[in-house]
Amino acid sequence: MTTPLTVHLPFNRDILGAQFAPAKRGDKPGHGRGHWILVQGQNLLVQPAGDSFRLPTGDCPLPLDGTAPFWLGTYLGEPCWVVPVAADAAPPAGLSRETMVPMRDARLPDELLSLGGMAMQALWWESTSGHCPRCGTPTTRIENEWGKSCPSCRYEHFPHLHPATIVLVRDGDRVLLTRKAEWAPGRYALIAGFVDNGESLESCVAREIKEEAGIDVKDIRYVGSQNWPFPSQMMIGFVATYAGGDVVIDREELEDARWFPCTALPALPSRHSISRFIIDHYGQP
Repeated sequence: MTTPLTVHLPFNRDILGAQFAPAKRGDKPGHGRGHWILVQGQNLLVQPAGDSFRLPTGDCPLPLDGTAPFWLGTYLGEPCWVVPVAADAAPPAGLSRETMVPMRDARLPDELLSLGGMAMQALWWESTSGHCPRCGTPTTRIENEWGKSCPSCRYEHFPHLHPATIVLVRDGDRVLLTRKAEWAPGRYALIAGFVDNGESLESCVAREIKEEAGIDVKDIRYVGSQNWPFPSQMMIGFVATYAGGDVVIDREELEDARWFPCTALPALPSRHSISRFIIDHYGQP
């Protein structure tokens, strides 16, 4: 039986440990100084620091123009403030624009990727939760929670995470890998897909593999998970054993799917993703 490993990956908040406390655990600071998480699309505006980067600190390096920054929590004893930045805005002097997307060769340290990922999810939630989904009334924040409450019908709702399974299929000394057309040339990864209503995680694994690659699997085993803030997913990782069938590719989902020898794998995703984590830790027979 496969024993799940602790998945210390960026975007999982536990990578920050005791250095970070979410905003819902305390009162909002009365001042606007601290760490600034400046989110521009899927990028952060950060300060170069030798061969790495750090968040700007102190006062906000951008004019807020009356917009209240979002309080994410406390990092290293100081408040973390989130500010969305317009897509066409140039970085202020001393800051650079760095991607948070692993498939675009992210260079940020894991701690900043995790803080930036939480900030992206918080902004996504703020942009999609302003009105009650039941009656349309403007919502208010539930004290010391991420959730929103409707003052009219009293309905409460909380940030939405969308579960998706991602799976490595093994058959002896070979593994099944796939690629999408929009990925970098030659790069392969694992089959992944969203969980349907009424579906177990294991059923989702079997269905997605059958739909996208045409084969059957057995011995489906959970191995770990990763928060994935693009915009608000939970990637739930599995390994499975080939049980039969020929590879038949769903061309609407995939450009290619094929078996690779474990000793001759193609270009893979970066270390930031659970896809690479699973391949590295469970890709050998």
